[in-house]
Amino acid sequence: MDLKEFDDFNVDVIRDREELLFLLSEAAAFEHTVMLGYIYAMSTMKRSVDEGITVQELEAVDRWRGKIRSVALEEMVHLTLVNNLLAALGASPNFGRPDFPVPPGHFPAHVILALAPFNQATIQHFAYLERPTDAVIEDGDGYHSDSKVVREIRTDLLSPTKSDYPSQGHLYNSIGFALKRMTKEMGEDVLFCGKGFGQCDEQHFPLPGMTKVTGLASAQQAIEAIVVQGEGAEYYAEESHYAKFFSIVEEYRQLKAARPDFEPGRPSASNPLLTSAIGEEGDMHITHPLATQVVDLGNAIYALMLRSFVQLFAPNPQPEPLRSGLSQVATSLMYALTGVGEVATRLPLKAEGGPLNAGLTFELLGAGGLLVQPCASLLLAERANELAAAARRLESEVAMPGIAERLESCAKQLLKLHEKYEISIGAPVAVAAAATAPVVAPAPVSQADSAPSDVDDVNQASSEAISIKVDIKRCIHSRNCVLSAPRVFEANVVGKWLHPEASPVEHLVHVAHSCPSGAVTYTRHDGGPQESAPEVNVIRLRESGPYVVHADLDITGQPPLYRATLCRCGQSKNKPFCDSTHEVAGFAATGERAVIDATPLAERGGTLSFDPLKDGPLAMTGNVEIVGGSGHTIKRTSKAFLCRCGGSANKPFCDGTHAKIGFRSDN
Repeated sequence: MDLKEFDDFNVDVIRDREELLFLLSEAAAFEHTVMLGYIYAMSTMKRSVDEGITVQELEAVDRWRGKIRSVALEEMVHLTLVNNLLAALGASPNFGRPDFPVPPGHFPAHVILALAPFNQATIQHFAYLERPTDAVIEDGDGYHSDSKVVREIRTDLLSPTKSDYPSQGHLYNSIGFALKRMTKEMGEDVLFCGKGFGQCDEQHFPLPGMTKVTGLASAQQAIEAIVVQGEGAEYYAEESHYAKFFSIVEEYRQLKAARPDFEPGRPSASNPLLTSAIGEEGDMHITHPLATQVVDLGNAIYALMLRSFVQLFAPNPQPEPLRSGLSQVATSLMYALTGVGEVATRLPLKAEGGPLNAGLTFELLGAGGLLVQPCASLLLAERANELAAAARRLESEVAMPGIAERLESCAKQLLKLHEKYEISIGAPVAVAAAATAPVVAPAPVSQADSAPSDVDDVNQASSEAISIKVDIKRCIHSRNCVLSAPRVFEANVVGKWLHPEASPVEHLVHVAHSCPSGAVTYTRHDGGPQESAPEVNVIRLRESGPYVVHADLDITGQPPLYRATLCRCGQSKNKPFCDSTHEVAGFAATGERAVIDATPLAERGGTLSFDPLKDGPLAMTGNVEIVGGSGHTIKRTSKAFLCRCGGSANKPFCDGTHAKIGFRSDN
């Protein structure tokens, strides 16, 4: 990285490791705080023409939302990179930050960070925050600070002191200079003594630029990624934060000029409060009963998400599958958080009504910090269940589609993590039975009904020896059944079309096993073996088609399965399953990749779990071999994020494109 010294900021103020950790912790707090500002503004953006905007304006608002979402995700990358730097230097992560409204002096006095609804002043302020060091741009109206606070560098003290650096770019460049100088003085191994513990990369969060820090070169790379993407870059590409926000500013002005009444955001409060003192002038305290409950739920989900992140970044050795599972839970909670946040911005701020709506406050009131590892996932599951129950109660009063289900899924996944990985770390921890009861896995059942129930259902039928069932929604019409057993599967007839008595049982079992989607299942009544999991879990890539999976499958929200075809074109109406839409959509993706030379997995079977992340990839954990259509091995792994938006340039793996193209998993 070509670091530049700035005349207006002393780059030599970082004298030792303690001061370096101090400034990196402040950088983490800044990235965290600014990210919440973006998420809040995004949650207030209108969703339909019923909210007083035209079709053309709605298209623009949807496009802007996608840009802000991509910036917020990159701020998550920045926060991760800063915490990776802290871990590499031997410190614990920092997920702390000031509450809103941010008091003067917590960051440089000229920097205003707030929770504000999406409007012209807010998007102008975002562009100002992300401006390159040499850019001249006005801040948004109302964002000028009158604070007299001065953060003065004290070189006469051993303790670190805060300083008023002109921009984040100046701060990061100074950190880069310090790392370079201290590496020369101390030695790379001494300075970067963290041994790789407590860090995350693209294996945990499939976003470009998410890399671990192992020494000076990777540290400089991390700093450069942060600076060039947004704060302080001397140049910027079309995909930089500044360029994205500035393009919204320009288009906003054009639409406002064309129709002065254009308002793309809901009138939510700035810096709303849930628990702070009531009665101050300009009070933004939420008093509407339903809004209070929704915002409280959102804050609790936010706190649980942070706890999951803290545990994931714990600076001590953990089983990698445990960390991978925690990253999936944290990501899923983030989606739940944004969903609840949008609900909050549709509700009134005050019990008596008025012009303003509510919004998440992101207040952190509960205990924080690391949990004891042998029971951490269990305690997180306990809390996720409590929040799921609260979400269920609220569903009778306000629409919150999918929130309770997502929280219940997180609880179930966390309990599995505890049972598989944490109990072996230490002695089992006893907790109240009520805390775990909602997420106890159901007893294994056959994938077809254990007793014939085909009286009125033409898609299932029984003989004395076997019952067969066809799940029409999961069928991708591979035609293996009608070609291999045409007397059993009579296609294109009205009424009864299944005749299991017309074929030997073993042949029907073979036909069922050859159904890639798992649409055909069976239950034997002749004492023969029921279907069981394969010895080797396999994902096959179909040319310009779905993922064909054969394993002991645990797919979030689905019953136990052994076979499935999962959508990778992004357009199925039956997600996460394929419905053959790729054929009419013209989806093109190779079923082959370069052959690898990898060590076989020690374990090749076991449960293979899929969590279809909202508006994101398929998060997969469990032993699996991913193979091309010709059978060549692409990857042997126990964790991966598989693309399901159809747009990744690194198929079958996610590369973050879903955020850029605005992929919606519920479409």
